[in-house]
Amino acid sequence: PCALHQLYYDPNIENKNLAQKWLMQAQVSPQAWQFCWVLLRPEKVPEIQYFGASALHTKISRYWGDIPAEQYDTLKTQLFSQIAHFASGSKIVLTRLCVALASLALNMMPEAWPGAVSEMVRMFQEEGGEVDGRARCLALLELLTVLPEEFQTSRLPQYRKGQVRGALGREWTAVYPLLQQLLRQPDSPPLVKARVLKCLSSWVLLDVPLNESEGLVEASFTALADPELFDTAVEAIVNTISQPDSQRYVNTLLKLVPQVLQLQEQLRDAIQNGDMETSHGICRIAVSLGENHSRALLEQVEHWQSFLALVNMIMFCTGIPGHYPVNETTSSLTLTFWYTLQDDIMSFEAEKQAIYLQVYRPVYFQLVDVLLHKAQFPTDEEYASWSSDEKEQFRIYRVDVSDTLMYVYEMLGAELLSNLYDKLGRVLTNTEPTTTWQHTEALLYGFQSIAETIDVNYSDVIPGLIGLIPRININNVQLADTVMFTIGALAEWLADHPVMLSSVLPLVLQALGNPDLSVSSVSTLKKICRECKYDLPPYAANIVAVSQEVLIKQIHKTSQCMWLMQALGFLLSALPVEEILRNLHSLITPYIQQLEKLAGETPNPSNKLAIIHILGLLSNLFTTLDITKQEEESGENAPPIKSAPPQTGPNPVVVVLQQVFALIQTVLSKWLNDSQVVEAVCAIFEKSVKTLLHDFAPMVSQLSEMLGQMYSTIPQASALDLTRQMVHIFASETNNFPPIKALFELVTSVTLTIFQQGPRDHPDIVDSFMQLQAQVCFWFLISFTLGFSLLFRCPFLSHFSSLLSCTELIPRCADIPPVGQVVQENGKLLLLAVLEAIGGQSSRSVMDQFAEVLFCLNKHCFALLTVWLKEALRSPGFPSSRVSNEQKDTFSQQVLRERVNKRRVKDIVKEFTLVCRGLHGTEYAADY
Repeated sequence: PCALHQLYYDPNIENKNLAQKWLMQAQVSPQAWQFCWVLLRPEKVPEIQYFGASALHTKISRYWGDIPAEQYDTLKTQLFSQIAHFASGSKIVLTRLCVALASLALNMMPEAWPGAVSEMVRMFQEEGGEVDGRARCLALLELLTVLPEEFQTSRLPQYRKGQVRGALGREWTAVYPLLQQLLRQPDSPPLVKARVLKCLSSWVLLDVPLNESEGLVEASFTALADPELFDTAVEAIVNTISQPDSQRYVNTLLKLVPQVLQLQEQLRDAIQNGDMETSHGICRIAVSLGENHSRALLEQVEHWQSFLALVNMIMFCTGIPGHYPVNETTSSLTLTFWYTLQDDIMSFEAEKQAIYLQVYRPVYFQLVDVLLHKAQFPTDEEYASWSSDEKEQFRIYRVDVSDTLMYVYEMLGAELLSNLYDKLGRVLTNTEPTTTWQHTEALLYGFQSIAETIDVNYSDVIPGLIGLIPRININNVQLADTVMFTIGALAEWLADHPVMLSSVLPLVLQALGNPDLSVSSVSTLKKICRECKYDLPPYAANIVAVSQEVLIKQIHKTSQCMWLMQALGFLLSALPVEEILRNLHSLITPYIQQLEKLAGETPNPSNKLAIIHILGLLSNLFTTLDITKQEEESGENAPPIKSAPPQTGPNPVVVVLQQVFALIQTVLSKWLNDSQVVEAVCAIFEKSVKTLLHDFAPMVSQLSEMLGQMYSTIPQASALDLTRQMVHIFASETNNFPPIKALFELVTSVTLTIFQQGPRDHPDIVDSFMQLQAQVCFWFLISFTLGFSLLFRCPFLSHFSSLLSCTELIPRCADIPPVGQVVQENGKLLLLAVLEAIGGQSSRSVMDQFAEVLFCLNKHCFALLTVWLKEALRSPGFPSSRVSNEQKDTFSQQVLRERVNKRRVKDIVKEFTLVCRGLHGTEYAADY
C-alpha cells in the first residue's frame, strides 16, 4: 500500500519510478498469490484493489505453469466470488477481475474447463446473493466482452491458440441467445443494450459466421435510431461486416444492403442539422460494406441495381457538403472504396469487364467531378481563419485526392484528360464573374495529379493545356503554386516538345522572385533544367541571371537555394566547357569572395552558418553538373537536336575545385574541430566524386593528402565516408592506387589508436570505419590483413555495420586463404566480444545480429568454434556472474547443434541473454 500510495500520489517522479519498479517485481513474485487476495478486501481503496486484481491476472496469464492443476477449481470459484462482489463496486476493479477469469478460462479450455462460457452464463443468471439482477447482468456482459479480447492478446502457444479459438467458436451458441434477448427486450436499459453491442463487437473478432449473428446485426441497425446507442451500434455493425470470413455469406450480405440504404434519410437529416458524428457513423457502415464485399456483391448480377444504389450512397458520402476537415471529416473515409471497386472491376475477364465498365465508367467520371469539387480551396477569408493544423490536414487530404485521381486514370484513360481540358477551356473562356479561381485551380490540380506519375506524352490535349496556362489570371498564391507544379509535372513532355518552352519558362522565372512561391517555382525550374537541358542553351543566360538575382537577394530558404543550385548544375551541363566556366565564374565568384572574408574571421556561430551555407551551395551545384552525361545521352539513339559537342580538357568542376582548394584548406585549418563544417567540406568532394567518377582523378592525390592530415589531427566520421567513396572508385586504378593505399593505411592506424583508447566515445567513427572496412574487404584483401584483423578485434561490435562485415567475411575463410588466416588468428577474440555483448554489454535490441555471427562461425568454422566456446565459457563469471556452468554448457550445446536453423539460434541467444541479465521470467522478458 505504501508503494501504491507513492505511485499514485507522490509528486516526486523518482519516487514514482522506484515504486513502479518495486510493484512490477512484487506482481511476479511467488508472494503475489497471497497478497493479491488481501488487497481485494472490501475495506481497501479502489487503487489498491485494482493492483490486487492486476497481480492476479499477471500470475494467471504469464505464470500459468506455476499453478498446480488441483487448484484450478478453487481459483475459479474465488474469482467468480470476487466478480459477484465487485459487480456493484468499482468498475475498473471489476474489469480487471473479469480479465483474470478470462485468462483462467483460456488456459483451462477446452479439456480442464469444457463449456466454460456456458457455465459463466449460468452462474450469473442464477438468482441469489446480495447483487441485483441488473448488476449481475452487466458483470456477465463485461466478462463475455473481455474474453475474446484477452484471447487476441494472450501468450498461448500457437497449437493451443487453434484449440481455444475452436472451443470459443463453439460457445457462441451460448452467447448469441443471451445477447439477442437483451437487445430486443423492450425494458432493457440503454446501458445494458450498449454493453450487448460492445460484446458483439468483441466476439465477431473470433470470425463468428455472419449468418449466425444475422439477427444481432439486424437489431444493431434498429439501435442506430437511439442516440445513446448509435456509436456502439456503428462499431458492432462495422466490426461484424469487416470480418474477412463474412464474404462467404453472400445471402446475408444481400440482406444487409437494403438495411444500409434505408439509412440515407437519417444521413441527410444529420448533414442538414450539422450532426457530424451521425453522418460519419452512417458513412462508415456504407463504406465498410462496399469496401469489404464489393467483389462478392458485384458478382450478384441479378442484384446489380441495389449494389449500384450502395455505390451512389458512398458517392454521396464522398461529396458530403462542406470543407474537409473543418466542416466534415467523412469524405476521406470513402477514398479506399473507389480503389477497391476499380480493382475488382478491372480484375474480371475482358467480356465481363466490358459489361461492368458500361455501368461504372459514368460513375467514375462523376467521381472525378466530386473529388475536384472537394479539393477546392475555401474562400480567402475562410481559409485565413483556419488553424495551421487544419491547413496541413487539408493539404494531406488533397494529396489523397490526387492519388485517387491518378488511380482512376487507369480506368478512364485519355478521355479523362480530354474531359478536364474541355472544362478548363470553358472556365478560362467564360467571362461570367461566377467562375472562381478555386474552380480553375482544382481543374489544374487534376491535370497535375495525373501528369506527375502517368506518361502523358501521347496526349493530344497537352499542347492546348500549355497554351491555356498563360491565359490564367494568377491573382492568388494557391493558384500560382498549382500552375507551377503543373508545369513541373509536364517537364518530360516539354523535353519532347521544346517549342512550347517559350510559353511557360517566363512564368517560372517570374515566380522565382516571389518568396510565397519558393517551393513550387524552384522545384519546377529544377525539373525543367533536368529534363530539357539540351533545349535550354538559348535561355541559359536569362535563367542564370534571374537565379543569381534571387540568390543574392536571399529570397529563398536554404533548402530551396540548394535546389536552385542543382537546377543550375543541370542547366550548365549541356553548355560547351568555355561557357560553363564563364557561367561558373560569374555564379560562384561572389560566394568565393565571401568565403575568403569569412575564412579570415574569428570563428563564431554566425559565420559558421554562413560558411556551411556557401559550402552547401557548391556541393549542390557540383552534384548535378556532369558534362560526361552529354556523351552518353547524345549517342546513337538521341535525336540530332539533342547532340552536344564533345568536351575536351579538364572537367570544369575539377578546374573550380583546384582553384578553391587552398581556400578550403584555410577554412578547414580554423574549423577542423567543428564536425558540421568538416562534414560540409567533405560533402563538396564526396558529391563531386559521385558525379564525376573517374574524371575526378586529377584531384585524388591532393585530396588524399588533405584527408589524411584532417583525420590525423581530429578524426571525424565524414572524412572516413569520403575515404570510402574514393576507395570505391579509384582503388582499382594503377595511377591512383598509391595515394589511396597510403590514406587507407593512415586512417586504419589512427582508428586503431582510437579503439585502444575507448571506441564507445566515438560511435560515429566506429560505424563509418566499419563501413570502410566492408568496402575494402576484397580490394585490399591480400595487401591489408591489418584491416580485417582489426575488424575481428574491435570491441565495439554492437554496430550493425561491423557485424555485417563479419558475416560477409567468415563464409570466405575456406576459399580465400588470407581471410582464413585472419579468422583462425582472431576468431576467438571475435567470439569473446560477441559473448561479452550477449552477457549484457550491448543492447538487447541487437541480439539477432550477434546470433547471426555465431551462426556464421558455426556453419563455416565448426571445429574452431567448438574449441573456442569451451575455452571462453570456462572462465568464471563470464560472460555474466548470473549464469551457472550448467547453463553455459546448455547454451554451448544448443548453439553447436544448430547449423541450419538460424531462427533457432536467435531464440537461443535471446533466452541466454535474459538469463545473463537476470531478466528471465520477469515482466521485461515477457515483452522481449
